[in-house]
This record gives sequence, C-alpha cells and structure tokens, in this order.
Amino acid sequence: GQLVESGGGLVQPGESLRLSCTASVSTIRLNPMAWFRLAPGKQRELVATATTGGRTTYADSVKGRFTISRNNAKNTVDLQMNSLRPEDTSIYYCSAISINYGDYGSEYWGQGAQVTVSS
Repeated sequence: GQLVESGGGLVQPGESLRLSCTASVSTIRLNPMAWFRLAPGKQRELVATATTGGRTTYADSVKGRFTISRNNAKNTVDLQMNSLRPEDTSIYYCSAISINYGDYGSEYWGQGAQVTVSS
C-alpha cells in the first residue's frame, strides 16, 4: 500500500506515544497528509492535518497535546501524542491526498494502528 503506520500500543494515562506513517511515494506528491481516528461506537474524527507548505490543524480535543510533523526527506508524517487520555483510545489512520498528475485527487489510507490508553 501507499501508507503504512507504525508505533501504536498500550500506554497509561498521561504517557506519550508516537505514531509514524511511511509513504511508498514521495510525500511531496501528497497534500495534505492527515491522521484520523475511529473508536467503536463513535464517528471518525479528523485528528490533525499537515500541508506541504507547513500549515497544521488540530481537532479541539487534541490541541496542545498532539503534534503532527512531516518529513519529506524520509517520506513520513508522524503524530506525537502527549498527555494521553483514555478517551484517546482508538484506531489511528494515516491518510493523504495525491497531487501527482497520474492519480490527482486520489485518497490513500493506511491499515490503522491501535492506540489504547488504560491504567
């Protein structure tokens, strides 16, 4: 696939976790890149986005705790999650929109990474 996530796991409340998403194509061709999450019984939530121009946005629920960062040299987009709460428990998905001529506008998704916050 185009996107592969890594870094999920089980942590206690207040701890940190870093998710990484590696693209099989140059991330210069992906804009924006984003992290979503989906928990049982809840709607999919857009957690954070990052554009090639360096602009970032965050859901209100994670502002001040999560940081999205792109590294176009490594073709990655990471999500640093600090001060984790039980309500952050979810499957986290990396997503991107292609701006490449051949598949312009195509949407790509990773396979998902489980994050569980529990004491």
